[in-house]
Amino acid sequence: MKYLFALLIFSTPVFAQNYPQDYFRPPLDLPMQLAGNFGELRSNHFHTGFDFRTQQKEGFPVYATADGYVSRIKISPFGYGKAIYIDHPNGYTTVYGHLQKGYGKLEQAIRAEQYKNESFEVEIFPNPGELVVKKGDTIAFSGNTGGSEGPHLHFEFRDTKTEKIINPLYFGYNNFLPDTKKPLISGLMVYPIGDESIANESQKPIMINLSLQKDGNYIAEKIYAQGKIGFGLICSDYDNVSYNNNGVFKVEAFNNGSPSFGYEFSQLSFDEGRYVNALIDFQRFRKTKQRYQKLFMKNSFPLSILKSDMQNGIVQVQQGYSQVFKIQVSDFNQNQVTVFIPIDYASQPAIIKDYTEKTPYFLKADTDNIYQKDGMEVFVPAKTFYDDFYLKFSVQNKIMTVHDDSVPVHSNFKVSITDATVVNKEKTFIASLSGNKKMYNATKRKDDVYSAYTKNLGGFTLVTDTIAPKIALVNAKALKNLDREKAISLSISDDLSGIKTYKGYLNEKWVLFEYDNKSDRITYQINEDEMLDGDNQLKVIVSDNLGNSAIFETTFFRNKTTK
Repeated sequence: MKYLFALLIFSTPVFAQNYPQDYFRPPLDLPMQLAGNFGELRSNHFHTGFDFRTQQKEGFPVYATADGYVSRIKISPFGYGKAIYIDHPNGYTTVYGHLQKGYGKLEQAIRAEQYKNESFEVEIFPNPGELVVKKGDTIAFSGNTGGSEGPHLHFEFRDTKTEKIINPLYFGYNNFLPDTKKPLISGLMVYPIGDESIANESQKPIMINLSLQKDGNYIAEKIYAQGKIGFGLICSDYDNVSYNNNGVFKVEAFNNGSPSFGYEFSQLSFDEGRYVNALIDFQRFRKTKQRYQKLFMKNSFPLSILKSDMQNGIVQVQQGYSQVFKIQVSDFNQNQVTVFIPIDYASQPAIIKDYTEKTPYFLKADTDNIYQKDGMEVFVPAKTFYDDFYLKFSVQNKIMTVHDDSVPVHSNFKVSITDATVVNKEKTFIASLSGNKKMYNATKRKDDVYSAYTKNLGGFTLVTDTIAPKIALVNAKALKNLDREKAISLSISDDLSGIKTYKGYLNEKWVLFEYDNKSDRITYQINEDEMLDGDNQLKVIVSDNLGNSAIFETTFFRNKTTK
């Protein structure tokens, strides 16, 4: 019966649907090269599209990939930065992120909304007939805005109704990215699961040597084990035209030929992204920056791409039984590499012991948990964590320590601190501590009780912030006479609670300063229509999250007739 169940879930296609192959064109006229692909493992999320290289430059035209209308525009210093969404009549939406700026009527619509709201950050939802585009129309220019770490175009396909993100390869984009290369496996790990389990004389996870065969597949060294074990691997993929490694498309595992565990990056939901921390060996990633993808679950978690047998990929090694565990890693074009792992039962004692620190606070992931001491409290709702573990909890010198960042956190938990001795209550917040760094948490106060929701483990304490942000001119010399300058840039920063708002005024009228969070700069692109001939008064006000404000004022000369 168990085998039948496994066969049913593995034989059901993960993603069966016909997608148009010639309907969408590329969003750029550059040679298509990927800096990141769909499903790639990222910090706290799976990558939800393609990152197209733009030759380490900005300003390339970005085109509508098919007819449709602009359904959403979002401008932010974070995330996708400047992003445009186009709904197409065939039921799909394309997304274009990290843009430098919009083009033509789109940029006009963005600017109009920004000046209307007196805010750089805006979100617009045009009506279907308002911003109509045709296939091949220029809609924007490529850039490096938001959370981008270098110039590129982030591109996505979504189902318009469900908003699920779909792998672009299904829409014929594999024809632009030839791929005859097999995925690469660069690491294999075996995990003893439970106090009684041992693998290769170790109670701790241990790396397994791989032997490359002539056919390009691998045979692993034999596993001698008892009890329950699981496996994890490091794998990546290459195509013929992109010169960096990317994420793999499909991983399948079989125990003695029976399907055991697997996943395929065909589509994703946004609310699933953080489950990347459950899929990988998070603790090892924190220590080594290596992402071992686990092929088992201690506790089930609802990641839709996963397919598992009734044992959740865990292998039971019993006396008298030999097993072969097989892992197949494939790309979209069905290039495949296989690892064969022989397993034998052995009752050898563990030489490498697992000395897990057993604290008084055993946290069960499926239940609510509350920990209190000396006016400090942490409330952990059920399902905040993926697995049970011994929590480190202490309070000393008005600092509450809630474990450390070696354990992945899925959702917010609540931190509360009661302190009647605080003098400046309105300027006080709960800070997360990382070494000497104090990080702001949005904090609410009721009488003497401060509370905040966070996903950050570690130290917490109350911090009072009465210090205003800092503002400084970047091009101070040029500001004396701006006849030849095209922009005014200022650096803005705040050491404690962080920047909340920034506003610029030219001759007492609001003007648009664009905020680049990566460089802590705001920049005004000089508009002659907003300038006076002669002296111009510039005023910039920057406020932090506790209401402390700094004001920068200066006068500069501009001769509007100078070219």
